[in-house]
Amino acid sequence: MPHRVSYGETDTMGVLYYAEYLHLFERARSAYIRHCGMSYAEVEKKGIILPVREAQCRYRAPAHYDDLVQVRAGISQWSRASLRFVYEIWNEDKTRLLATGMTQHALVNAEGKPMPVPDWFKELCSKAAG
Repeated sequence: MPHRVSYGETDTMGVLYYAEYLHLFERARSAYIRHCGMSYAEVEKKGIILPVREAQCRYRAPAHYDDLVQVRAGISQWSRASLRFVYEIWNEDKTRLLATGMTQHALVNAEGKPMPVPDWFKELCSKAAG
């Protein structure tokens, strides 16, 4: 997913503010699911909610105001009632890795109760990997 760093996403040094990386992860995660064939809103309508249980980001090199970065997302692990997304943020020509990260998600129903990963959701998300 390409993303142009806006002025409002930077700190006083013109560097992408550290918390904005989590926003980029979220946007890439939604884009990943959409690329698989369904919006996240549709996934929720089908009864799956993916609250974040854990988030991690490793900052390797700064992104600056007006830089075009490339954000990559994928699923690295499935458990019975959870999954792990992994992320990479690269510079525009993908020659420099700027950040890596992950988010661990529970699968819960509309009432907030844990639920097993439905086969249809796993099959949907495997489309991007194939």
